Amino acid sequence: MELVIAIGTAFWLGVLTSISPCPLATNIAAISFTSRKVGSVSRVLAAGFLYTLGRMLTYTVLGMMLVRGMMAAPALSHVLQKYMNLLMGPLLILVAMVLLELLKLRPSSRASLGSAMQSRAERSGIWGAFILGAVLALTMCPTSAALFFGSMLPLAVQFKSGFLIPAVYGFATGLPVLVFSFLLAFSANKVAKAYNKLADFEVWAQRITGVIFLVVGLFMTLTISLGVKII
Repeated sequence: MELVIAIGTAFWLGVLTSISPCPLATNIAAISFTSRKVGSVSRVLAAGFLYTLGRMLTYTVLGMMLVRGMMAAPALSHVLQKYMNLLMGPLLILVAMVLLELLKLRPSSRASLGSAMQSRAERSGIWGAFILGAVLALTMCPTSAALFFGSMLPLAVQFKSGFLIPAVYGFATGLPVLVFSFLLAFSANKVAKAYNKLADFEVWAQRITGVIFLVVGLFMTLTISLGVKII
């Protein structure tokens, strides 16, 4: 049951990552740019699927490397298993501060790779969508980096899941792109309306998640890290 909850949490973290302003704008621009020269509905949908698959593969491989690397070192593995629960509370608080914009982080300079990759992806045809998704998954904004390294990765380490949890997270980061690809294939004018609604939803989703993370983080910090008996 705990693993099911962890998988659901990873899925939600991926969705929250994908609808954050920077990743969402990159996703929409990338799939629109890649798909604008394809002529059939099936090719547009295929481009959305390949883009999502590229993101999923990148996060899965990255997660497997990080989790297995951490668990393979005996000393590090022992420290993580012993102290991960102690660190989860403070980590959740830090992620909550980023989501609630109480902690400002500088945008990654690698975000500039987006425009260059878009032009290269167009020249690569429909398979450029896969390459674009795989590469842009690494150009993390502060919010997505906080969610990946501060929440998803500790969760994967805690459950010793180097494949499943990162894969679910990666799939969820590209899931909205499949929806927008469908809209783009059948009615391009609906994309803007859907984007505006999703942007409004992102604001409240980020705030609600931030508050939940903050409350849970404070509770875990007090009860687990500091050993305070609340109940």
